[in-house]
Amino acid sequence: MSLLEFVTLDWFGDTPFNVVLLNFVLIGPASFAAGQAVAITWRHWGQLVFYTALLSAALRFLDFSLAGGELWSEGGFVLGWAVQMSIGAFAFRLTRSRQMVQQYPWLYRRKGLLGWEERH
Repeated sequence: MSLLEFVTLDWFGDTPFNVVLLNFVLIGPASFAAGQAVAITWRHWGQLVFYTALLSAALRFLDFSLAGGELWSEGGFVLGWAVQMSIGAFAFRLTRSRQMVQQYPWLYRRKGLLGWEERH
């Protein structure tokens, strides 16, 4: 057993392959959709913290039920939450920047992928 597998089994409750598969393939799209939903409804990004925590709990359950991982792994929960929060925050900012430019074209213009600036 390699050091990476030992660390992921002890801290994250599963193998590296399962951690990546479950985080990015199964739960990642749901986090992206949650980030878009929070932005589209003009809600504060703090709600995304709660939604991604729920998705991280679902991730732990899927890891336990499908891959035989550890259910009550704190490290796995925190890692999943960090990954899901980053995916959701990216989707939130992408959607919010598109909204600001489309809804207020006389005030703002696009500045890069995730930003906008005031028109002068």
